[in-house]
This record gives sequence, structure tokens and C-alpha cells, in this order.
Amino acid sequence: MDLPLWLQSALQERLERVMSGIEHRPELRKLRSEEGLAFETMFAGMDRTNIPGYMDWEDKHYYKRGVENEHLYIQGLRDGVQVAFTLLADPISISDKSG
Repeated sequence: MDLPLWLQSALQERLERVMSGIEHRPELRKLRSEEGLAFETMFAGMDRTNIPGYMDWEDKHYYKRGVENEHLYIQGLRDGVQVAFTLLADPISISDKSG
């Protein structure tokens, strides 16, 4: 089932607003900073034998992504519940179907 273009656009705008809000959370700023520092350290001397540095960066990178995904999931649940309540509470939609 394809969603109407207006709904796709609304969902995309909402996703962009939520991602923007998540990007500014203090928790993620700290994680992003740690990830960036670990990545820079890994390539500081261009020493390809710095495997522990790469592993540290990789751990921080995937942890940060996990936290971002967790925030997206929780916000998606909140939005879904809000849509469900709005649809259930709208008497116009219910009377249109029965009429």
C-alpha cells in the first residue's frame, strides 16, 4: 500500500524535526565528541597498526548509533500513540463511515 504524497511529506518532515532534536541532546553531543576524538586519534600518525584505536572508535560509533535509534524508536511510539488517539477521538471520521 502506497502512502499519499502529502502523508509521505508530513512523515519525512516529522522525521527530520525529530532527528534535529536528537542531534542536539547533551547525551549525544558527548557521544559524538568521544567518537570524533577516537576517530582522530586513530588516524593521528597514519599508523595503520593502531587497531585498538580503530576498535575504540568503532565501539563509540555503534554505541552512538544505538542511542540515536533508541530515541527514534521511542519518539515513533509516542507519535503512533498520538495518531491513534487522535483518530479514535475524531467523531467526524466515525460519523462519516456510519452515514
